[in-house]
Amino acid sequence: MQVNVINSADPVQVSLAGRVDTTNAAQFQNSLDFIIKGNQKDVQIDCAGLDYTSSQGLRVFLMLQKAVQSRGGKMVLTNMQTQVKEVFDITGFSNIIRII
Repeated sequence: MQVNVINSADPVQVSLAGRVDTTNAAQFQNSLDFIIKGNQKDVQIDCAGLDYTSSQGLRVFLMLQKAVQSRGGKMVLTNMQTQVKEVFDITGFSNIIRII
């Protein structure tokens, strides 16, 4: 899994590549911890390279969403692959997190 962040942009730009699962979900969370604990309001995550997410990855997305919303900001996921979008749809996360 790769997480690339451009923090100087507004919104904060994040791009993901690979898989998020139980073996690297903590690393995924650590990569985004400055957003979760910080004061950035808006976040855009490019999921074009994201091949898979487990429930552990979904948990990190939810934590990030809640943190951003608590500051009055917005999070959006873009360019999601079909198989990953299905996971978000089946779990109901696509009703919680904006996906374009």
